[in-house]
Amino acid sequence: MRNRILFAFILICQITFGQEPKLIKGKVVVKDATAGGVKVVNLVSEKEVMTNSKGEFSIWIQPEDLLVFSAVHLDFMRKFIEVEDYNSDLLIIEMTSKINELEEVEVRVFSNINAVSLGILSRPAKVYTPAERRLQTATGLYPTANVGTMMGGSIGLDPLFNWMSGRTAMLKKEVEVEQKEFLLSKLNTLFEESYYTEKLKIEKEAIKSFQYYIIYNERFIEALNSKNKFLATFLIGGLAQEYKKKSNEK
Repeated sequence: MRNRILFAFILICQITFGQEPKLIKGKVVVKDATAGGVKVVNLVSEKEVMTNSKGEFSIWIQPEDLLVFSAVHLDFMRKFIEVEDYNSDLLIIEMTSKINELEEVEVRVFSNINAVSLGILSRPAKVYTPAERRLQTATGLYPTANVGTMMGGSIGLDPLFNWMSGRTAMLKKEVEVEQKEFLLSKLNTLFEESYYTEKLKIEKEAIKSFQYYIIYNERFIEALNSKNKFLATFLIGGLAQEYKKKSNEK
């Protein structure tokens, strides 16, 4: 049994990690909006391209790369490159247009009604994001029935196979990306587009790239998470200077 698992591990590693970078063609498809002008960023290789008026693009990829798709009129989209995607002739990405915001929304919060107050739980349950739930499912050890044996139960092998195939690493990366998405959402509530172009002198087409740059700065992340707009405003000025200097050096 041990030799079989070792053989499977070696085989999966050869299939998953032995691939060279490949230039693949892709197409963004949107039902009720234009697919042109969508920014496509490979977060692993840090390469980016833009879709043409038909939503078509070409970009270098490898298995386990992570592509993110963004446009001002479309919902944010991410795509993990799997072996099937790498071997395909055309990568199809379906995106959706942003829903128009309502002028006024009334929200009622009943903070006194929860699982603890109703006696269902003794303490508040941990809240998982969608990506965290997928990772928890893939790495959790779930007992399975083992009727008729002295053990009374066994541990599933899914976590082991997920680790061997690289799925666990992929899901961990997805959690990191989701966290960055939350930071981008917070960032968009603090600063409008005009602030980047007029105050920071960042070109309009480079705003998204600059946002990705600053959400990897630990001090700026702390300021965002603590909702300290004064500190965030102070830090973003210096980060803008760093970003423009590095951009000019390229």
